Amino acid sequence: MIAHLRGKLLAKRPNQIVIETGGVGYEVAISVPTFSELPASGSDVSLHIYTHVREDVIALYGFLHPAEKELFEKLMTVSGIGAKLAITILSGMAADEMAAAIRANDVGRLTKIPGIGRKTAERMVLELRDKLPVKEPAATVPSVSVLEEDVLSALVNLGYQRPAAQKALASLAGTTKTESFDSLFRRALAILSK
Repeated sequence: MIAHLRGKLLAKRPNQIVIETGGVGYEVAISVPTFSELPASGSDVSLHIYTHVREDVIALYGFLHPAEKELFEKLMTVSGIGAKLAITILSGMAADEMAAAIRANDVGRLTKIPGIGRKTAERMVLELRDKLPVKEPAATVPSVSVLEEDVLSALVNLGYQRPAAQKALASLAGTTKTESFDSLFRRALAILSK
């Protein structure tokens, strides 16, 4: 089993990279948060790898942080969630935020992840709630205003990934209290379209 790869980043896309190690290029599926933290193509990179073996395919899934890999593995223990859906889930919500939503029984928040319906979200809560480590109170998810949640929803509906939209809104933090939806939406959209 391949558990770790270190090498040169040959190519990267939001859901997949090619990493060269020892003269061999490995195609590795990744989440959007991992993609956003990767260095430029041609740089050296080190990834924690989950090797998924089925009778018809061997697939590699890569993670920059061990905690994200652990959550990926736990997601696959939920009935109805395979490797592809697990990586999609990790792309739809930050790992810490997802763990907090699962521990808080927040099914509504989990159903906002693309590909997750109510039944799957309920299974995630039921099967993972007691398996996820409890974080210190200081690591709680920052509260998002109704206005910011509306802007996030609009950006996601336009096709932007939720983590990227959240990052754009976070960069505007502190200036959003007195803004209208239209103004905040346009400013976040300007950041995302750069």
